[in-house]
Amino acid sequence: MTLDEFLHQIPKVELHAHLLGTVRQNTFTELVHRAKAPITDQEITAFYTRGEKPVGVLRVLRALDAWLLRTPDDFHRLVYEYLQDAAAHQVRYAEFFWNPTGTAREGGLPYGRALQGIRRAIADAERDLGITGRLIAAIDREAPPRDALEMVEWVLAERCDEALGIGIDYRENDFPPELFVDAYALARRGGLKTTAHAGEFGMPWTNVQTAVDVLKVDRIDHGYTVIDAPDFARRCADLGLIFTVVPTNSYYLRTLAPERWALDHPIRQMPGLGLRLHPNTDDPTLHHVNPTGAWGMMVRDFGFTLDDLRGFTENGLDAAWIDDSTRRTWRAEHLAAFDALRARHEAAAAT
Repeated sequence: MTLDEFLHQIPKVELHAHLLGTVRQNTFTELVHRAKAPITDQEITAFYTRGEKPVGVLRVLRALDAWLLRTPDDFHRLVYEYLQDAAAHQVRYAEFFWNPTGTAREGGLPYGRALQGIRRAIADAERDLGITGRLIAAIDREAPPRDALEMVEWVLAERCDEALGIGIDYRENDFPPELFVDAYALARRGGLKTTAHAGEFGMPWTNVQTAVDVLKVDRIDHGYTVIDAPDFARRCADLGLIFTVVPTNSYYLRTLAPERWALDHPIRQMPGLGLRLHPNTDDPTLHHVNPTGAWGMMVRDFGFTLDDLRGFTENGLDAAWIDDSTRRTWRAEHLAAFDALRARHEAAAAT
């Protein structure tokens, strides 16, 4: 069993993928043509051609919001295709982000209507593929804070087992987490789980601190600038806070020299501060990565060992928004499968 085969076959959870960043190129093309949207085929090809540094990702996401997603069936297609692609890489459980505000405000499709398609897709994927999918409704931090509060109200008004909590994403620059304290407080009062993108775009480590101490999140997405504050990082470690990291994070690909990228990336440094990590794909089709590839980058680019990967597996299960009984069952199953596959890989490597 080669390393690639091992990485492909180990059971995984995914906690940090954006639904609109999972869209297959042919699906995006069909939606553009149906909507007669002002995007050319050449531009579509450019969107899906990553090159050395990712470009155009935000434009794809905004185009989907504004022009392309019109019906619950559109959301059914996106969710089912994402879960199908994830299941092909042994992802057994996936929590994915979606920003309802843009779809409602720009596209005119209310949260409740889109949710119908999402729930149907989750049920169909679990029946057909054996993968469990769950939704994280994400605040669009580029929209006004009052829109964030309204989004949480939508989620609470349409409570269901498939929608577990809230997050916050889009560009962190000029939109610090403290702007959304009221939305997070409402979510916590309503019993929703919470996470937040912070420290993603080179913004100060205090954004991570605010997410932890003010928003009181259950976990952190990205969080890389925490390495600039070792004392705070140790406090995060003492809290057992888990960071859902992304090996293909675009900010560091743009800002670090190619020959230093893997050496200087915060992901390499975070475990040395005691922090618990879990690798994820973020925007897989736009970043040209899949779950196997993301886990592979942790080994090949950042130098983590198979022991580390086993720890990442445990971290993902601990961070997942599942009940404790399910967590215990999945931990036993996933780690037993990991150990058996590792034994096969190491035996093959020794011959």
